[in-house]
Amino acid sequence: MGNLMGSWRYKEPSTVEECDSTWETDSESDEHQPGGEEEDSGISESMSPADSVRGAEQLDHGSPQFGDMMESSTRMKRSFYAAKDLYKYRHSYPNYKEPRQPNEYRNLRFYLNKIPLVPDGIYIEEILTKWRGDYEKLEHNHTYIQWLFPLREQGLNFYAQELTQDEIKEFQSTREAKRRFLLAYTIMLDFFGIKLLDKNGNVARAPNWQDRFQHLNESQHNYLRITRILKSLGELGFESFKLPLVHLLLEEALVEGTLPNMRHSALEYFVYTLRQHGQRRTLLRFAQRHYHPPENFIWGPPKKKRIPASGSTGTRVGRNEAVERSAGKARSPREGRNNLEREVEDTDERKSGEWKTAKGSKVLQEGRGRVDLEEYIETIPL
Repeated sequence: MGNLMGSWRYKEPSTVEECDSTWETDSESDEHQPGGEEEDSGISESMSPADSVRGAEQLDHGSPQFGDMMESSTRMKRSFYAAKDLYKYRHSYPNYKEPRQPNEYRNLRFYLNKIPLVPDGIYIEEILTKWRGDYEKLEHNHTYIQWLFPLREQGLNFYAQELTQDEIKEFQSTREAKRRFLLAYTIMLDFFGIKLLDKNGNVARAPNWQDRFQHLNESQHNYLRITRILKSLGELGFESFKLPLVHLLLEEALVEGTLPNMRHSALEYFVYTLRQHGQRRTLLRFAQRHYHPPENFIWGPPKKKRIPASGSTGTRVGRNEAVERSAGKARSPREGRNNLEREVEDTDERKSGEWKTAKGSKVLQEGRGRVDLEEYIETIPL
């Protein structure tokens, strides 16, 4: 009865503004983000729910037509379909009813190498040992991604079972499952042309980044996979890994120009998988500084939240831009500069193929095999 009463109290959002609390305070956690609300500028328009529902099938964020339509429109609009999907994820799927059948923990058992993924009959250890670098298989097989990165929502593989809250708790307390999950994450990062640098989730370009970025820019269905991976990271205890990855993708899309086709998906989907307001604001401010044409940036605060420009505001923005320019080299994706929490203060040098933590922990280098990668992951507190 308690769950039933809870469902009665839940009010379904009907606009983008009701789904997006990035620039205000609501029930989503914003802890560890000092400073609260800040002045900023931006325009936020939204599609009506009816328009969004009619176009949801054809105008998915992995569709080239969607990006082309949005970029060429004289008055760009946010997608209600995307905003509502990410709202439900960030709020742990309000009004969602857990399955009544006994929980089989199939996702956990798969990661413990006890059952294979269905329908292919492949065990996790085979994927971890034989699939790394097999880009043709990773590209064209469409059944494994729902097993490697499970969610509390149904994917395209109906044989894959949705996560439940009980299974999530069990997964997060099982070290072997989390170790394999991180290895699976590194396989997908390599597929995208990215490498994991350290235990905080920082990432950088991999040695194969040029070929893989070109492929990623042209195979936009992989943007759906990235969204799923980001969501799954948050469900299974690696929420902190999202910020560095999304920042790198935004930098490549908006600054380096290596992933221009990704910029809309990154802003409309990837950013909004992050649960903390402050982290989303950090990413959106970064994106706004580099977005062209600037008048088409629609992910800032709504008009009603805008604060009139003043001398002090202009000075603050100018100072931020100056810091951005002065830190540009240290933040280059070529040197793995993606730790936003220490964007200015951190002076550690990151050279190609090498990462050293401030405490002198293990170094992860290019060319090391799976054994060394497993040893490195063993050092990450799980």
